[in-house]
Amino acid sequence: MACEWCNSLNVKMTTGSVFWELPDGSRAIEIEQTPTHECSDCNMIYQSERIVKEIEDQLFLIDCKQISKVITYEELMKIPRLLKKNYFDFST
Repeated sequence: MACEWCNSLNVKMTTGSVFWELPDGSRAIEIEQTPTHECSDCNMIYQSERIVKEIEDQLFLIDCKQISKVITYEELMKIPRLLKKNYFDFST
């Protein structure tokens, strides 16, 4: 897998914390242990587009009031959805 920023092949998968604004804009949360790419050449640390979409869809489809200030990625993804999918996402 090549780095999305510099195309280096020195990319490793790790986990890290990310900060995300809730869809209603009321607050931000910290999502710990999020799958992360880390490039040793350009030092960029980022999440893949797939992970970003998974987080955004999940936050859009759950009751965000039950989320505390800090949650793990795995805990977030286990929260039951109010809808089966994001019917407002026309990109797929």
